[in-house]
Amino acid sequence: MLTLNPKDIATGKLHAYLLSAVAPRPIAFASTINQDGTPNLSPFSFYNVFSSNPPIAIFSPARRVRDNTTKHTLDNVKHTPQVVLNAVNYDIVQQMSLSSTEYPYGINEFEKAGLTPVASELVKPFRVKESPVQLECKVNEVIALGDQGGAGNLIVCEILLVHIKESILDELGRIDQHKIDLVGRLGGDWYSRNSGNALFEVPKPLSALGIGVDAIPANIRNSNILSGNDLGKLGNVEKMPSNIDIATYNQSPEFILVSQEFKFKQNGESARHEAAKYFLNKNDSNTAWKILLSEII
Repeated sequence: MLTLNPKDIATGKLHAYLLSAVAPRPIAFASTINQDGTPNLSPFSFYNVFSSNPPIAIFSPARRVRDNTTKHTLDNVKHTPQVVLNAVNYDIVQQMSLSSTEYPYGINEFEKAGLTPVASELVKPFRVKESPVQLECKVNEVIALGDQGGAGNLIVCEILLVHIKESILDELGRIDQHKIDLVGRLGGDWYSRNSGNALFEVPKPLSALGIGVDAIPANIRNSNILSGNDLGKLGNVEKMPSNIDIATYNQSPEFILVSQEFKFKQNGESARHEAAKYFLNKNDSNTAWKILLSEII
């Protein structure tokens, strides 16, 4: 394993490792106003929400590594402590990337990127019309993390208004992750698209205590077929099925078909583990458990 001490590596190289290792990151497409009243638009991937009451988002324009200069966004929020944080989806990712070009002071990135400014209701900076979600914010605090190239500047934003396009909502009024089609920032030139086959669900742990991986029988826990994710699903059940449940399942048409398809008689335990993995991939931990325990009753 490569082990790096941040004190012994060039900042630029460390920066590249960190961006590739801590990813994907959401993108704050930050709209600000400079002291002359000119709009500014720039993306930042050191970004997240940190509180919902009060609603707080934080993003960080880092000092440039190459020459230790600061970005226009940081200068702008110090003069006018307001910002609109616009979500970036796949439809505008190329325009967002173009806006990250280091244009001279006073250049309007809305115009350069071909995006549409929309007047905000409570703050001076404009919203990006094409963005699926726009957060109007006041800047509560700017926290400098250092004074050398690469140092971040935490811009603590209190969200005053949230604008959501109705076209990305589901029938219950929630944001549909496929419809919003967000992108995330990776290292180098890479991005991720958070929709389609890239999306998967992980049920939250039970409100009751799951049995835990340590309670799984050793022959299952040490399987060469079941992955750590599979074991996590098996450990997130309140209890294993009873012998009666297993016996009943063993007499079911489904079990007979599964045992024939996966050749339980010929391949024994490994076949049961393969079948259990199939059901775990369908998030059916209960059936997976019955198959795994079927050989011991």
